[in-house]
Amino acid sequence: MNRPSLTVVIPARQEAQRLPLLLADLQQAPPDLVTETIVVDSSPDPETAAVAQLAGAQVVRSQANRGLQLQVGIGASTSRWLLLLHADSRLPLHWGALVERAMTKPPAAWYFDFKVTAAGANLRLLEFAVQWRCRIRALPYGDQGLLLPRSLLNQAGGMRPLPLMEDLDLIQRLQPLAPIRRLGQPLTIDGRRWKRDGVLRTAQRNAALRRDWRQGATAEALAQRYYRNG
Repeated sequence: MNRPSLTVVIPARQEAQRLPLLLADLQQAPPDLVTETIVVDSSPDPETAAVAQLAGAQVVRSQANRGLQLQVGIGASTSRWLLLLHADSRLPLHWGALVERAMTKPPAAWYFDFKVTAAGANLRLLEFAVQWRCRIRALPYGDQGLLLPRSLLNQAGGMRPLPLMEDLDLIQRLQPLAPIRRLGQPLTIDGRRWKRDGVLRTAQRNAALRRDWRQGATAEALAQRYYRNG
């Protein structure tokens, strides 16, 4: 099969426990689908880089800034298609077939559904709300992954080195250029922060950050708030 090449870019910081699970998921892809897996590590210790290299991923170093890490990883990649993933996520069983099918369609940006590993009715309601937000507003966030052709990313101006809101910034620039489409299977994210801080409190905090971003607050100021409280 003559398919376009695909690079997976994963920004990571102190993810030695969770990253191996995602890298194992990537190895379940059809042969030759993933040309490169690039882990952009900002950890102060060597463990995250060590487990990534053990799984065959390319590791590059960056400052602790997710937008910058994504920018660095994309800059180090060579493929026509990019799949951007958070290090604490898990791919669905047949993710490779979904991605292959999407790569044959007209240019678009594609995202996974949102799912959290933790149990609880509040989290199921949150997942439902995210699904409706994406359907109505075509507005997925970074913890849902993003699959897109490099040409579309370049047309949108590339990934900006923002320490927070890098996902919202990119999606807003992509929306006028191409459809934002659902892959139809969930990307499962680690639920530790939702369990630690509470679903309602975390959702309210994130909504306040997005509101202040839309009203002109800088990503740097919002990142200071987010990481101080998180």
